[in-house]
Amino acid sequence: MAGQQFQYDDSGNTFFYFLTSFVGLIVIPATYYLWPRDQNAEQLRLKSLRRVHGRCLWYRLRLMKSQQSIVPTLKKAALLFGWLVFLLLAYKVSKLDREYQEYNPYEVLSLDPGASLSEIKKQYRVLSLKYHPDKGGDEATFMRIAKAYAALTNEQSRQNWEMYGNPDGPGATSFGIALPAWIVDQKNSMLVLLVYGLAFMVILPVVVGTWWYRSIRYSGDQILINTTQLFMHFMCKTPNMNMKRLVMVLTAALEFDPRNNKEATIRPTDNVEVPQLIRELGNINVKKKEPPFYYPYSLKARVLVLAHLARMDVSEELEEDQRFVVKKTPALLQEMINVGCQLIFMANSRGFSAPRLVTIENCMKLTQMIVQGLKESKSPLLQLPHFEEEHLRYCISKKYKVRTLQDLVSLKDSDRRNMLRFLGEEKYDEVMAVLGSFPHITMDIKLQVLDDEDSSNITAGSIVTVTVTLNRKRMVVRNVSIKAKTKVWQNKNKGAKKTAKSKKKKLTKKKPTPAPAKNKQHNFSLLILVSQEEEDDDGSDKGSESDEGEANKDSPSERDEDSDKQSDTEVDEMEWEALQQSIQRRERALLETKSKVTHPVYSLYFPEEKQEWWWLYIADRREHTLVSMPCHVCTLKDTEEVELKFSAPSKTGNYQYSVILRSDSYLGLDQIKPLKVLEQSHVAQTYYKGYRAVNDLFST
Repeated sequence: MAGQQFQYDDSGNTFFYFLTSFVGLIVIPATYYLWPRDQNAEQLRLKSLRRVHGRCLWYRLRLMKSQQSIVPTLKKAALLFGWLVFLLLAYKVSKLDREYQEYNPYEVLSLDPGASLSEIKKQYRVLSLKYHPDKGGDEATFMRIAKAYAALTNEQSRQNWEMYGNPDGPGATSFGIALPAWIVDQKNSMLVLLVYGLAFMVILPVVVGTWWYRSIRYSGDQILINTTQLFMHFMCKTPNMNMKRLVMVLTAALEFDPRNNKEATIRPTDNVEVPQLIRELGNINVKKKEPPFYYPYSLKARVLVLAHLARMDVSEELEEDQRFVVKKTPALLQEMINVGCQLIFMANSRGFSAPRLVTIENCMKLTQMIVQGLKESKSPLLQLPHFEEEHLRYCISKKYKVRTLQDLVSLKDSDRRNMLRFLGEEKYDEVMAVLGSFPHITMDIKLQVLDDEDSSNITAGSIVTVTVTLNRKRMVVRNVSIKAKTKVWQNKNKGAKKTAKSKKKKLTKKKPTPAPAKNKQHNFSLLILVSQEEEDDDGSDKGSESDEGEANKDSPSERDEDSDKQSDTEVDEMEWEALQQSIQRRERALLETKSKVTHPVYSLYFPEEKQEWWWLYIADRREHTLVSMPCHVCTLKDTEEVELKFSAPSKTGNYQYSVILRSDSYLGLDQIKPLKVLEQSHVAQTYYKGYRAVNDLFST
């Protein structure tokens, strides 16, 4: 029985096949993912943004980085070197001789397949005279010729060749290992063991351990777990957190501690520069001995954030540290919002003190302030270029009364130019271009209960779904803006309302006073009883004629009932189709991944390109409570549909909520829309349906 034979590749040819395949598996995917994208496309994108974002800090830093960076060049060089090695190996493999070929005795004897026995013998004699060792020929070649002759003339050899491909019969199965023989050579055994031990017992455990240690320290949003716990502690400790306290908690994050983050630095010059900034800033609670607020890293981060909000100039070394701190703050504030919302909804079930709505909204406001580099008390007009504090007096004068961006848009062009006369023509055009790039959001709100037959009726404990459709457009600067038109429209309506009221007053003087609502209900019930008695009397007196008359009278009512049923079925079908469409939209939203690249934010002092994102949530402004979990809308490019869900209160009544849209980048663009929720009990809802059915029947 044939055995198995394992042998290493002494010639090294098989190893080249393995090496070529291995290099190809690395080089081809690496080229697809790591090859630098077209730099011209990025340059063209930056060029298109230059007119609006040319003065932004992130834009200037991006231009400097694209000019000085050598990373794309190094990537290209490494990938080209990998391709060169791959091509050389492929060329080497193509030149290798085939060692393992199928044995064919006709090829050995230089005969065509199917040659006759006489031709085989004749060719064998000719080759024997040429390659026989006694005649000076090659012994190995002669042995191959003799073996081929035997395979074609000997019956047993011929059967072995036809069955096993070898005239000698079945041989040992040979497996070649694609490693050179010198690796398993006894002389090199210690070196090979050393390399294997270093790779699999030192390098691999260190790499895996480092990755694991880093992964368990960070959350899914790349925030330190210890930072999340710190935020949770202080939010439970201080439910009503004002802006000053919020800045202290924010800058106590361990991302700014050099012991937890290697990017954070504490310089020797901080002992001189940081106290100087503290004196310039004023009271920042330096003497508060509450850990970790008085730690050096926390104090430095707090000073840098407050200096950024005050738009103060700092030294070059501190400016680098300030950019690092400011870049980290939006993600940290988003983590604070997530922690606060989780604590609020946990407190409803467990009964501990949770953060108030003002704390969550202060986190959102602080994000806007840091992106724009402005304090809370400053005017939103300072987000525009060339606007300084001394220029605001022209805007807030009694003649113009411009305090917001919307007020500036609503001005006529002549008044706007006259008010901004301190700007030149070029600066004025730049301000208008920047103002025109700001977003203008419209909200369409739809409230429904998806799991109920009647989606418009809200009962106690039901899950209410508020579908908000957001439409994003540019803030177009016109001679007469949208706001001015609405004011005129409101004035017209007011006039119309006044005339209508005056007419109503005149009419009410002539008309008698109407009966109260209770009497109407009693009259309605009496009418039903009287009509029933009259029908009974008419039926007893008129006999068969009345039956025919009633049949004739019932025919139009039956038609009305049929038409009502058809209309009800049409309404049900429409509601069912709307429900199916909403389900399909939700499924598509879960399956498709939208890009978070929306629109670049105009920010004069933020050191990194920021995209326009929004927060959308429902709140009870009277009770200062959060009704729904805030949704961070990161994909609003033109139109976006967002669903907010909350549980209806256990008590029936009329509730006044607010749908709030807040920007995480701009000041003064937040929107608040009222949301009225009329909640009914199950008994009232059943009574209301029965009352509608009786009323419809009586009307027919």
